[in-house]
Amino acid sequence: TQGNIRFNSSSPYDLDVLLHQPTKAAPTAGMGKLLLPPQASDATPVPAMVILPGGSGVLPGREFELAQQLTRNGIAALVIDYYQPRGINEDTPYRIKLLGASEFDVMADAYAALRALNRHPAIDARRIGLIGYSRGGMVARMSMDERMRAKLAPKVPAFALHVDFYGPCFEELRTQKTTGAPLLSFRSGEDESNDLVACATAESRLRKAGSLVNAVVFAKAGHDWDSSEPRAVAADRPYLRGCTVKFDARAIPRVRGQALIPANASPDRETRMKLRAQSGALLGDCVKIGYVSGRDDEVKAASHNVLMHFLTSQLKSAD
Repeated sequence: TQGNIRFNSSSPYDLDVLLHQPTKAAPTAGMGKLLLPPQASDATPVPAMVILPGGSGVLPGREFELAQQLTRNGIAALVIDYYQPRGINEDTPYRIKLLGASEFDVMADAYAALRALNRHPAIDARRIGLIGYSRGGMVARMSMDERMRAKLAPKVPAFALHVDFYGPCFEELRTQKTTGAPLLSFRSGEDESNDLVACATAESRLRKAGSLVNAVVFAKAGHDWDSSEPRAVAADRPYLRGCTVKFDARAIPRVRGQALIPANASPDRETRMKLRAQSGALLGDCVKIGYVSGRDDEVKAASHNVLMHFLTSQLKSAD
């Protein structure tokens, strides 16, 4: 079975709902497109990668091009669409997209996809990894927290590895223990949306929490270097820099000590979306606009070479 698939997911929206009120998360029919290599069968199950798009959604030249490269190398690929199940389409304005599906909704879909692939007879459940771009990369990195797996997919093997393509590093989850899976992290020197110091700090925490982390920085690249869009300044795209959103012991996000969500806030999505939309006043001058983004064929080729070496070595070692 391949092509468009559906699976049971949820929409917790915020971390406190995901961790402490999971039954309040709205049920959601997750969806994605699964590509299998020709040799995949119940007799010869293959490894697989779940692919999470960035905040713009699937981009030409990026997610499905990678998926096709993976299948040529004997690895199945499931490209997730986390927008359509939540009533968002490709014509929805960028900022509304970000509000309509949160990073923790994407997290829920990633682990729901892991559960679904565990039931697929042509997929090796011990060799399923997670790749994310931009916002999806942030989720791929944060999903290494053992608490996420324990809440969202406790009865199946954890992701075998994680790959973060230029995911922002402004959120601090208080990760004390990872699943133990390794992380490959890609960064770029001319991408203002990625604070390299904050990312190095986040990666250091993950090492201390139990995972091997390798980071690759391309000094002259911008954001979305593997899309088909020409390199330019994405002048209408907001990002956060200069602030760290820290989650307290109750999983409430705080900036400079101030809570972005009242402790007694209703867990329903409408309330949480309004609270996030209003958080700009507390974030203040940490909200920036515009960063260098666009295609760089040389960096794309180099990053894919590193990626395939990482996948080959890690997925073979899990065999």
